Amino acid sequence: MKLNVISLKGVEFTGDVAGFNVKTTSGEITILEHHRPLITILKNGTAYIMQHDGSGLPVEINSGFLEMSPDNELNVLVN
Repeated sequence: MKLNVISLKGVEFTGDVAGFNVKTTSGEITILEHHRPLITILKNGTAYIMQHDGSGLPVEINSGFLEMSPDNELNVLVN
C-alpha cells in the first residue's frame, strides 16, 4: 500500500509499505494492504512503518489523523 506521512514541516515519508501500526483514541491498530476505508484520530506515541523486508521505521506522533482510502492509499497527517 502507498503511505504518505505529512506534517506541518512537509512530507515526512512517502512510499510503498507492508503496514502501519499506530495508537488511536480507540486503541492501537495496524493497517495492512487493502484495509477497509477508515478515518481516525491519532494519540501521541511511536508509530511503526512496516517495510516489506520485515524492518520497521519508528515515527514519533504528537497528534494527528489517519485516513485509509479505498484505493489502498494511507494518508497520515501528524503534528
